[in-house]
Amino acid sequence: MVTLATQPRRLEHVLSSDQFDRGLLEDVFARADALAGRRDTRLAGRIMATLFYEPSTRTRLSFESAMLRLGGAVIGTEAAREFSSAIKGETLEDTIRMVSQYADVIVLRHDQAGAAARAAAVASVAVVNAGDGPGEHPTQALLDLYTIRSELGSADGVHIAFCGDLRFGRTVHSLAQLLRLHEGVRMTFVAPEVVQVGSDLQARLAAAGVPFRLTDRLDEVISTVDVVYQTRVQKERFTDLDDFEAARRSIRIDRAVMRALPRRAIVMHPLPRVDEIATEVDEDPRAAYFRQARNGVAIRMAVLDLLLG
Repeated sequence: MVTLATQPRRLEHVLSSDQFDRGLLEDVFARADALAGRRDTRLAGRIMATLFYEPSTRTRLSFESAMLRLGGAVIGTEAAREFSSAIKGETLEDTIRMVSQYADVIVLRHDQAGAAARAAAVASVAVVNAGDGPGEHPTQALLDLYTIRSELGSADGVHIAFCGDLRFGRTVHSLAQLLRLHEGVRMTFVAPEVVQVGSDLQARLAAAGVPFRLTDRLDEVISTVDVVYQTRVQKERFTDLDDFEAARRSIRIDRAVMRALPRRAIVMHPLPRVDEIATEVDEDPRAAYFRQARNGVAIRMAVLDLLLG
C-alpha cells in the first residue's frame, strides 16, 4: 500500500470546480503523484456505482480503472437512460436514493446542468459529477490542470487559447474556473460567435481580475500561447444544423497551425475528437491529448481516495 505523508482535507462530494482552492488542488495533485501507475488495496470492500445517462468512454473507464486499482469494486450502467428505471419514468432523485443503498460513491453523468447537485442533495453517499450537460466536468478540469503542470512545470503565468465549442463545452467552463486560481494566467477564447464563451463565465473571470479576450482567429494568437485547448463542437447540443456545420468548420488544428505554435507549447483536447485536430498532429511531441487522457486515472484515484479513504 502507498503511504502518504500528509493528511489532506476530505471531500464530501465533487460537484464543481468552484469547490477547489489552491490548497485542495495541491492535496489532489500530491495524491495523484503518489498513486500514479500503482495498485493498492486502500479501498478494498468499497463499491463505486457508475450511473451514466450520456455516452462516455474515457471518463467511465478511467473511473472504473481507478477504483479497481485501489482495490474497490464497480457496479453500474453506461446507458442509464435506456437501461435503468428512468425509462419507466423514475426521477433522478429516486434513482439516486436507491443506488445510494448499493454503493459507497456514485459517479454520475447526466444531460442536464445541475443534475449532480440535485443528486447530492438526496444521496446518502458521495456523488461525483462526471459531466452534467453543458454545465461542468470537474474531474476533467482537475486532470487538465494536472496535465498543464506536468507538461509545463506550472500553470502560473500560462497563456491558454480555448478553441472550438466554448458555449456548451463543460470542460472549458470547469478548467477556466481552476485556472483563475493561478497567478498571471491569460485566456483567449477562440470561436465563432454561435459557440463563443457565455457572458456568465466572462463575468466571473472579470470579477477575478483574469485578463481574457474573445476572437474567432486562432492565427492571431497561436504564436504567443503556451496551451491550445481544442474542443469538439457538440452536434448533440445544437438545434440548428447550419449553425453546427459553421461552428464545426471554423477552427482546425493541422500541421500548418503547428508550425506557428511555440516549441515548448502543448495542444490539449478532452476527447473524443472528430476532425478538429488532424491525425497528422498526433506524432508531434507537443500533442499532449493522449498523455492528458492517461492522467485521468491518477487524478480519479486521488479523488476517490479523498472521498472514501
